Amino acid sequence: MTPARATLVGFSAILLWALLALMTVLTAPVPPFELTALCFAIGAGVGLAWTAKTGGFARLRAVPPAAYGFGIAGLFGYHFCYFTALRLAPPAEAGLIAYLWPLLIVLLAGLMPGQRLSLWHILGALLAFLGVALLVGGKLESVSAGALPGFGMAFLCALIWSVYSVGSRRFGAVPTEAVTLFCLATALLSGLAHVAMEPTVWPANPLGWLAIAGLGAGPLGLAFFTWDIGMKRGDIQLLGVASYAAPLLSTVALVLAGITPAAPKLFAAAALIVGGAALAAWASARARRLSAGSAGRSLPSA
Repeated sequence: MTPARATLVGFSAILLWALLALMTVLTAPVPPFELTALCFAIGAGVGLAWTAKTGGFARLRAVPPAAYGFGIAGLFGYHFCYFTALRLAPPAEAGLIAYLWPLLIVLLAGLMPGQRLSLWHILGALLAFLGVALLVGGKLESVSAGALPGFGMAFLCALIWSVYSVGSRRFGAVPTEAVTLFCLATALLSGLAHVAMEPTVWPANPLGWLAIAGLGAGPLGLAFFTWDIGMKRGDIQLLGVASYAAPLLSTVALVLAGITPAAPKLFAAAALIVGGAALAAWASARARRLSAGSAGRSLPSA
């Protein structure tokens, strides 16, 4: 698979995550850890079907335990810290801090072998983050000191997801089918967290159950498999900046569904996010041209 195609596959995860908010609203009043357990169990089922189709069960036996530990810590750690942050701090502000992860991906990717930390990628990520800040509307200076633990958990969840995403390339030899077991373990751990911290509440209607099935099959299922492919074989920095499209598209989906009213700031946020992503795409294309030019100059003359 070429890097360009892997990047497109990774971008499909961002498109699926754009449906996360809309589908989550439809699952009310199911509490977060119960919802996570149910959805990741379905996601693991999707992975088992994928693994059976690709004949990947034999390859899973060769996966080192460190890779499983890394993947489970990434998936469950992110969701545990995220939901805990929403409990301890105002959701808008905590969500804004949690969305530092695309920017952190861009920064951390520059430390990987074969990757360069481009100023243009950083500027693109910052521009897109400003768009998300405008979209979310969080004002960190207006909250009390009591919310600081929640902010800390939000930043930790951003750090966990960025390290998991970029670190996936270190485990490039690990087959994507291993994400199946990451999802299964996350479902079990989320179930334990649910029993310890939440009451059990089932969906209020059949639409809620359909939304849970959709979440498990897409945003909390297939998306993690395609993201793994993008991180291992695609353009990490471009995917990092492009990830800021998820909250924008998520808001658009809520507007189209009539759940959230359209507001002028939506268009301003869209301009910032699209502009940041375009800047990152230009930076990636420029880096490829420079790399190709350097390789051409290094070839011996006939």
